[in-house]
Formats: sequence, structure tokens, C-alpha cells
Amino acid sequence: MAGKPLDPVRRLRWFKEARFGMFVHWGLYTQLGRWEWTMHNERIPRREYEKLAETCRPKPRPMREWARLARKAGMKYIVMGTKHHEGFCLWDTAQTDYSTAARGPHRDLVREFVDACREFDLKVGLYYSLMDWHHPDGHACATDEAARKRFIDFTFGCVRELCSNYGRIDVLWYDNAWPALPGDGWRAAELNAMARSLQPHILINNRSGLPEDFGTPEGHVTPDPDRAWEACMTMNGTWGYVPSAPDWCSARQIIEMLRTAAAGAGNLLLNVGPMVDCSFPPEAIERLEQVGKWVAKNGEAMYGKVEPVGGSLSLMNTGNWTLKGNTAYFWASRWPDTGQIVLGGWQTNVRKATMLLNGKPLIAERLGSRLFIKGIPRACPDKIAGTPVIKLECTSKPLQVLDWSYVDPESELE
Repeated sequence: MAGKPLDPVRRLRWFKEARFGMFVHWGLYTQLGRWEWTMHNERIPRREYEKLAETCRPKPRPMREWARLARKAGMKYIVMGTKHHEGFCLWDTAQTDYSTAARGPHRDLVREFVDACREFDLKVGLYYSLMDWHHPDGHACATDEAARKRFIDFTFGCVRELCSNYGRIDVLWYDNAWPALPGDGWRAAELNAMARSLQPHILINNRSGLPEDFGTPEGHVTPDPDRAWEACMTMNGTWGYVPSAPDWCSARQIIEMLRTAAAGAGNLLLNVGPMVDCSFPPEAIERLEQVGKWVAKNGEAMYGKVEPVGGSLSLMNTGNWTLKGNTAYFWASRWPDTGQIVLGGWQTNVRKATMLLNGKPLIAERLGSRLFIKGIPRACPDKIAGTPVIKLECTSKPLQVLDWSYVDPESELE
């Protein structure tokens, strides 16, 4: 596996067309059911918290269920937490006995995860928190040079194992480089160079203190026009499992996140927090199955070489856009009951219009700067999320100009 690292363009190729991935947060905090920062926020003593390591009992092979559902939902990769801020390692590590291999289940959950991803042809991502509340040097390293050296050696050892023991790893997803060590205190460039020497294809995110391959906006789907990016989002406001979490996103809301990500040529990394036995909550399963059905019919509008929409197409009161070359995809989020959709400010001739979910041909008539899409059913045809997609194949690059000035459409025809 070791070799010369690939250049950024080659290693990012699959990522820039993947569009949709799954994030998974599971750890000792799951047993508490009060958010993944519970140890910190409730100031639980290390010795008290450690007892949870003996009682964690994931069911047999739960990652196969994760991977099967991810594939069904239209996801192309999964990023699993291998060590969150609590410091508990989910793999067979020689760096500490605070792991699923030495405690509790006595299993290497990272191995099970990687095997499941490969079985379902999904790219493999490993999340690793640089911050560590359990390690005795995790806090002291900020002011004690000997502690810093020990903790950095520990970090290098963990990352080396994750990049050496499981075959090809596609994404290394760091989190929270705390404490902020002075200068190059984390030795991040050296750490990442080591990872790439072991995994020439690996993508590394921007949370080790270096920009690396891609950005990671969190809690908001905000396009970055200057680089590859991936928005990490929850389905219910929490990363870890919280039984009382009431505010689950609908399939429709998730699909709009996907559209926003695709319209900015980025990805959506959607989180699931499995329950104590590593099963997915039924609410997550229900929504991902719905999204998968929608993506199976409309995925063309988001996968592949989607371009940033930028200012070339405008938000309409009836929907919004993604773009591929001379083809525009209109995600109709508010379906009119008039039998037609009207797009103002349209500047491009349309060669062909179809309903993406069933291939039904539509009529596209341009009158000045108004585009009339006719022949649509009066009732919304998308029964999954109420977001049908209309595909407009144009004779040139699609362009819509809706500035603040209003011009009487009749004056354009005089």
C-alpha cells in the first residue's frame, strides 16, 4: 500500500463526484444518551467514566447494516469515528488498553467497519479526534514539554495503526486539534506526510491545523468556491445517540441539503448516531430509506461532474437548481397546480425537457425571457419528498437573469 502520494487532483477525483456520505458517531457516550460531550460537560471523573468501557456491547456485525443502508440511501462513502474526544479507541491498538479490543466487547470494531464498507463497495473514512480527555497528557501537553512529546508520540502511533492495519483507507478525518499547541506543536505536516506514505490515495480534511484536501463546514451547508468541501450535518441536532432528540429532519429537508451541496459542487456528510447496541435508530432508517428511493430516481441531478451554479441560475419561488454543462436541473420544491412552471429571466434555448423521475417528455416554450414548462401533472408527481426534478437540456450554457429591476415582459416582444 505504501508508495508515493498521489497528486491532489487524482486523489480528489472520486470525492468531487461522490456527493453523499454517511458520518457515524458511536462510543462510550452512547450509553449515557446525553450527547457525545457528556464527559466534559458534566465533568465526569476519568475513573468513573472508564467503567463504561466494560459495559459496551455492540451486537454482532452491526456495520453490515450501516453499510447496506448507506448503499441503499445512495451514499458513496462512510466516515466512522475511531476515537472521539473521550479517548476510547474502537480498534485493536498497542497504544493503550482503553479500547474495544481490550475492554468490553473484545472486538476490533474498525476492522468490522472496514470489512463492511468493502463488502458494499463504499469508500472507507476514519474519523480521529486529536483532542483526548482520557489520556493523562491530553491536557498537560499544552504547558509541559515532556507531556507534549508523549502525547504526540501516542497520536502518531494511533494514526500509524489506522493507516497500516486495514488495507486501503480513503479518508482520514481529523477533529479538534485542542489544545492549540504553539508553533508546529502537533507536528501536523509530519503526521499527514506519514499517513500519505502509508496510504498514497488518502484524503485528509482541514482539522489538523493545515488546509489539506478539503474543507468541513459543520452544521451548515455552505459552498466553498475555492476548494473541495464537505458539509457535515446531523439529522436531529446531535452527533451521538440521544433517545429524547425530537427534531429529526424530514427526507425532504435532507434532499434540500443534498441539492445545496451539489449546487456548490460539494458533498453532504450526513450523521447517524447508532444506539447502544450499534443498531441505527428507526427514525434514521426510515429517512435514509426514503432518501434512497428519491435518489434512485433523481440522482443524475446531483452525482458526477456537477458544477457550481453560482449566479448563472436564480432561486425561484417554486424551486432551485443544479447544473451540469449545458443541462440544468430544476428541483421543484413547490409544485404548482396549474399544469405549468414559469421561469422568468430565461436567456437560453431549451432543446429538450423531461421529468427526471420517469423520463416523461415535457414542453418547453420560450417567450422573450420567460420559459414555460408545460405538460406537467397538476398533482406533484414525487410522492417521496415532494421535490420532482425537471431536466432542461439547453443549446448552450443555461443562463437566467433575475436582477432587482423589473421589465414588463410585453416590452421585450415589441
